[in-house]
Amino acid sequence: MKFQAESIAYEFDNFRIDSGKRLLSNGGPEPIPLTPKIFDTLLYLVCHHGTVIDKDELMSAIWPDTIVEENNLNKNISVLRHVLGENPGENRYIVTVPGKGYKFVASVVESSANGIKFVDITHADITPLRSGPTRATARSKKSAFAAGGLITAVAIAVVAFGYSYFNSRRQIDSIAVMPFVNENGDAELEYLSDGMAETLINRLSQLPKLKVKAWSSVFHYKGKDTAAIGRELHVQAILNGRLVQRGDDLTLYLELVDAQTGNRIWGSQYIRKQTDIIVLQNEIARNVVDKLKIELSGADEKKLAKNYTENVEAYQLFQRGRFYWRKLTRPDIEKGIVCMQRAIDTDPSYALAYAGLAEAYGALAMAVEIPPSEGWPKAKAAAEKAIEIDDDLAEAHRSLGSALFFYDWNWTEAENQFLRALELDPNSSMTHFGYADFLFRMGRSEEARPKIKRAREIEPLSPFLNAFEAWFLIGPDPDKALDRVRFAIDLDPDFYFAHVIAAGVYKRKKMYPESIAESRRAKELSRDQTWSDVGLAGTLADTGKLDEARAILDEMLRLSESRFVPPFNIALVYNALGETDQALAWLEKGYKKRDPRMTFLKTDGRLNNLREDPRFQDLMRRVGF
Repeated sequence: MKFQAESIAYEFDNFRIDSGKRLLSNGGPEPIPLTPKIFDTLLYLVCHHGTVIDKDELMSAIWPDTIVEENNLNKNISVLRHVLGENPGENRYIVTVPGKGYKFVASVVESSANGIKFVDITHADITPLRSGPTRATARSKKSAFAAGGLITAVAIAVVAFGYSYFNSRRQIDSIAVMPFVNENGDAELEYLSDGMAETLINRLSQLPKLKVKAWSSVFHYKGKDTAAIGRELHVQAILNGRLVQRGDDLTLYLELVDAQTGNRIWGSQYIRKQTDIIVLQNEIARNVVDKLKIELSGADEKKLAKNYTENVEAYQLFQRGRFYWRKLTRPDIEKGIVCMQRAIDTDPSYALAYAGLAEAYGALAMAVEIPPSEGWPKAKAAAEKAIEIDDDLAEAHRSLGSALFFYDWNWTEAENQFLRALELDPNSSMTHFGYADFLFRMGRSEEARPKIKRAREIEPLSPFLNAFEAWFLIGPDPDKALDRVRFAIDLDPDFYFAHVIAAGVYKRKKMYPESIAESRRAKELSRDQTWSDVGLAGTLADTGKLDEARAILDEMLRLSESRFVPPFNIALVYNALGETDQALAWLEKGYKKRDPRMTFLKTDGRLNNLREDPRFQDLMRRVGF
C-alpha cells in the first residue's frame, strides 16, 4: 500500500499513529499490536478522515495486487473497532455509511514523526485581497510551497541521518530470530532449519540484557513476508537465515536487519560439515551477540556456550523429534516420541531430550488421543529425569507441573513446579498460561486472571491465549470476554477452541442461537468433538431441545466403547439432561480413570446442582479438593 509517502504522526483522543514505524499507541508502555493489513486499514481511514471512503477504494488500497472478498475488509473494521474501544452502536471513530463505505469521524491532529505540527492549508482561513489571485500572488504561493517543501525535505534528511548515525551505535536489546528458510525445499531438512533457529533462540534467551521473542511467537510468521514482523513483534532487530544442504555440507546464510529502518546490520555465510553443527551453533550465537553489542558477564558467557549434548546424532534426533510432535496429530506425536527416545538412547545424559519426551507425552494425553494412564506417567518420568540431569530446564519443570496437576492431583507440588518454571523463564507465555489454568481450576480466579493476561501480553497475536483469556473472563465480565474471543476468532477463524469458548460466552449472556451456532462451527473444525459436543448438548437441553441433546449423548457413549472419551464430559451431558445419578456415576468413572478434566470439579458451574449431594462431596474429598 503506497498512500503514505512521509513519516507522519496522527493523533486522535488518546491514540497516536506513527506512520513511519507503523505503530499504534494509546499512552501505555507498549504499542497496540495490529496485523499489517489491519494497520493499513486504520492508516488509510485516518489519512482521509472526514471523507467517506468507498469500500472498493479501501480494498484496492489495502490489497492492491490481490482480489479479496468484502468480508476481509469487514473483519478488519471489526477488529479496529474492538482495538479502539468502540462498543456496538457507537460511532466515535469509524462510521459505516450504508451503501457507500466507511468514514473516520474523530478529530485528527497531524504532525511530523519528531513532533512538529502540520497545518492543513486546505482548511486554513485565508481572506483573499481581491476577487481572484494575481499571477504574482500565484508565483509567490508556488515559491512559498517550494521553499517549504525544501525546508521540510532538509529537516527530514537531517533527522533521518541523525537517527541512522546514533542508531547504528546503540545496543540492540530486543530481537526476533525467524525460522530459517529451508532452501533445498526438502521436507526432510525442515526439522533442521527449524531446530537451528530454535536452538539459537534458546541460547539468546538466557541473556538477561536481551529480550528474545519465543519460538511460539515467531513460528506463526514462518514463510511470511518479514517486512512487518518488527512492527508486530515490537523488536529492534530481526535475524533471518537460509539453510542449504549439499551432500554432507551445510551452508547457512544469516542476515541481521534493523527492524525500524529495514537496513542490513550484518550478514555472514557459514559452510560447515554436518558433523560440526554443534560447534556451528556456538559460533553463530557468539557472532550474533557481538553484532548486537551486548556486554556479557562471566555467567552469561557460560549460558551462551552451554551445550546439552556433544553428540551430533543425538542432537539431530532431538530436533527431528521436536519438529514432529509439535504438529499435534497422533501419528506425528508418536513419530516425535520415537525420535526423542532414540536421542536419549544415543546420549543418556541428554536432559533436553527427556524434557522434549515429557512434552510430547503430555501433548498426546491432553489431546485425548490415549487414556490418561498411558500418557501422563510417562510424561512425569521423563520430566523428572530431565530435572535430575539439569535442574535449570524450565520446560521440564512446566511438564512435571502439568503431570502432577492433571494426573497425580498433587496441587501443592504442581504449583511448586509451575513457580520454579517461571523463576527460570519468566518470559514463557505457555508457563504463565499453565499456571493461570492451575489457579483458575483451584478456584483462585483473582490470581489467575493477571497470569493469563501476562501470557497474552507476551504473545498478543496468539489466538490460543486470547481465547483462553476470554474463558477466564466469562464469569466476572462476559462482555469483555466476548470482545476478547471475537478478537481471537478474527486472528484465526479456524481455531476451533475459540468457537467453543465463544459458545460458552453466548450461553452466559443467554444468546442461545448464537451459542448453538458457535458450538456447531467448533464441531466442524475439531478433531476432538467432545469439547464442542458438551457445550452444544448443554445449550440444547437448556432450550428444551432434549431429543437433540440426547442424540449427542448417545454418540458420545458409542464412541467411548472404542476410544477414550473423557468421562467428565459425559457426566456433564447427563447432568444437563437432569439425570444426576448417571452424572455422578460417570464422575466416579472419571475418578477411576484419572480423567484430567476432573480438575474442573471444584469450579465448573455446570455441576453446582450436585454440590450438596454427599456422593459429590465424597468425590471432591478423594480428588483432593
